[in-house]
Amino acid sequence: MILPHAENHRIERIGWLRAAVLGANDGIISTASLISGVAASDAPKSAVVLAGVAGLVAGAASMAAGEYVSVSSQSDTERADREREVRELATDPDAELAELTTIYAKRGLDAKLAAQVAAALTAHDALTTHLRDELGIVAGMEARPVQAAFSSAAAFAAGAILPLATAILASPDHVLLIVAATSLGFLAALGGVAAKVGGSRLGIGIARVTFWGAVAMGLTALIGRAFGVNA
Repeated sequence: MILPHAENHRIERIGWLRAAVLGANDGIISTASLISGVAASDAPKSAVVLAGVAGLVAGAASMAAGEYVSVSSQSDTERADREREVRELATDPDAELAELTTIYAKRGLDAKLAAQVAAALTAHDALTTHLRDELGIVAGMEARPVQAAFSSAAAFAAGAILPLATAILASPDHVLLIVAATSLGFLAALGGVAAKVGGSRLGIGIARVTFWGAVAMGLTALIGRAFGVNA
């Protein structure tokens, strides 16, 4: 008897990895940029911290709302497709069986084997088979709007708290420099972790996230300096 060997594929992590990295990355960059812009305007430290807190709350809420709306739309589509398949299986099972047979034939099975596989899977669980092989809806991976919303908000807040805490602890005279430097360090660490987990090259993962973070903070700092309280 040949036992199947265990395999861990990185593609299985892509969903949660993308959401976590995107949320944390957005939290660090947007909050650090907001703090940098206000700090560059020569505003008092209290205003800088207030801007950071406002950015964290607003950003987390925005991420949650956006993700909820987006995933809800996906969930609605999946639900509608599921209901359609239920109706079609009830009203025209022969056509559905033929459709499934065609799908397997296009994947490389000969006509006879494709028909046998389609018949066997239909007898086992017709709806699940059609959802998976016809529509790409896999059990356990359906859209979950509330879960997605909370996860995105939490990831954003986890990222945003880093530059905010740095701003709170930093000397009032060096808030801009310290927040910018530490935030780039946070971004580099995040890029490195994402690259390691995702299996990509470490240097590229670090470089791309720190580059865009530096650009965002640099632009907001320039705006803050140009339209600051002493301008």
